[in-house]
Amino acid sequence: MLGWNSLVESLKAEKIKFFWTLPAGAGELFEELYDTPEIKVISVRKETSAVYMAMAESRLTGQPSVCWGTQSGGTGYMLPGFLEAYVTCTPVIQPSKTIDTTVDGKGGEGEFDMVHNYMAMTKWSVKVPRADRIPWYMNRAFTIATNGKPGPVFVEIPADLGDEDVADMPKYVPSKRSLRSTGDPELISQAIKMILAAERPVILAGGGVVWSRAAHDLIKFAEALGIPILTTASGRGSIPEDHPLSIGLVGWYRTDISKQVYEDTDLMISIGARNESLETMTWKYPLPENCKFLQIDIDPFEIGRTWPPDLAIVGDAKLILNDLYKAGQSHIQKDRMKSPRLEALIKTKKDYEARIEEECAEISSPIKTQSIVRALNKIFGKNTILVNENGMQDLWSYMCPYYKVLDIGGVIPPGAQTIMGAGVVGAIGAKLTAPDKNVICTTGDGAFQMGMHEAATSVEYDAPVTWIILDNYGLGWTYFSHMQTYGRKGEGEYKNRVDFTKFAEAINCYGERIDHSSNIESALTNALNANNDGESAILDFIVDPWNPGPGFREGSNNITDEQLRELANKAKVTKNF
Repeated sequence: MLGWNSLVESLKAEKIKFFWTLPAGAGELFEELYDTPEIKVISVRKETSAVYMAMAESRLTGQPSVCWGTQSGGTGYMLPGFLEAYVTCTPVIQPSKTIDTTVDGKGGEGEFDMVHNYMAMTKWSVKVPRADRIPWYMNRAFTIATNGKPGPVFVEIPADLGDEDVADMPKYVPSKRSLRSTGDPELISQAIKMILAAERPVILAGGGVVWSRAAHDLIKFAEALGIPILTTASGRGSIPEDHPLSIGLVGWYRTDISKQVYEDTDLMISIGARNESLETMTWKYPLPENCKFLQIDIDPFEIGRTWPPDLAIVGDAKLILNDLYKAGQSHIQKDRMKSPRLEALIKTKKDYEARIEEECAEISSPIKTQSIVRALNKIFGKNTILVNENGMQDLWSYMCPYYKVLDIGGVIPPGAQTIMGAGVVGAIGAKLTAPDKNVICTTGDGAFQMGMHEAATSVEYDAPVTWIILDNYGLGWTYFSHMQTYGRKGEGEYKNRVDFTKFAEAINCYGERIDHSSNIESALTNALNANNDGESAILDFIVDPWNPGPGFREGSNNITDEQLRELANKAKVTKNF
């Protein structure tokens, strides 16, 4: 068996469905893949995109995904994707071709020490030394990527080893995945006592809840004890945001209601959340005074990293939630969902959402972004996956209840590295992974231009996506921050403005430009209809660039409408007011 064929055997045994790649570098490998119908090769326009699509697949399935790189620039281009995969704990595995062992070190075309480059952003980065070791190394790759805190793995295979015909190639043995360990029973007992003693406990659910596939366990536990749930951006999708216990997000993404609950708690129960910069608004929001901190995480490294816990448990979120539920059952004397605290909170939520509805109904040109994301929620509804991008205006889509994630697992957020373009591209991976779901991506015009080259790929593979471009003619965060600090916009404004509708037409997508709020719902309906007919859609919404969301305003020293008008006037953008 050839080394490359052995690699394909490992993918078949691990039940890999997609091979995300820019197909190059190993003809025998792709010949074998083309004759393997259970694995679909997806050819991207640029190598980095393969990682972003693989990440989307893993986020939606909870399983490892595979992308391919080849020597020189190909594998180098994929490094940004692995940076994001590492911080989002995504089990992406990249087997990669490199130069022959016979010329290693002699300066062959594309020769570079990628193994050491990848070490900083993978759980394991390694070069295979012999062709008959390929099965062993691939087994280790899948085992390491999926157990404990998940994460990416890089496996470099020299070209001559892939091409080598091994007379007695070892049979591939599938990996043991998702090996779970729960917490110390004594600590579980202490934790439930701490929770029951608290008057206003709150759960903060992070990405660890999502990767553990613990959403139903989280909801069951929270309902039993009547505990409201906040999430980080990565933890979003662990509870439907129309659930009575869902309060919204923290940090840069918080709104009035989530701020109120966060600041009122006397026990923060952090589950699989790092509580880093984005979750604390650059550490401006510590734990409330006299609030105890219970930290649950699979990774001992995370314990006490931001705040010293009063009690910490290391283990898998799903198992620990189940143990806490069992430990608390005998202590529950009444229906906690009908407690005075929750009844008051539900009423406050209802009143707050009524205010949001009124705010989003405002008629305007240019359009207020909150009106778009609220209408997007209504038109696309349930059975929809939201893929977030990074930018000033698309932060509105992170904020519940402006946009509510209505399904468990119904969102693909970015990681803390906030690599622009990853969501634009990842949306295609999401649609290919979940073809029965609607897939939408909210993106600024800046981020869209960093991933728009792959929109043609969605057409290529009949994967209809809707991209919602929140077009503020530039890098809004950049020029807003510079304007606020120095009194002028500086760099970041695009004077050569792209006609995205012509781009859509050129690649056989539906395209529409919208510059007045009265046309929002009709445009979104047109996009949904196009998707249902198998056509991707690109909607270019011209939005008010001086309209940051609540979290952004708060993080910008509580900037007021008056101050925003003053900044706009200084920037000679008076038409927006």
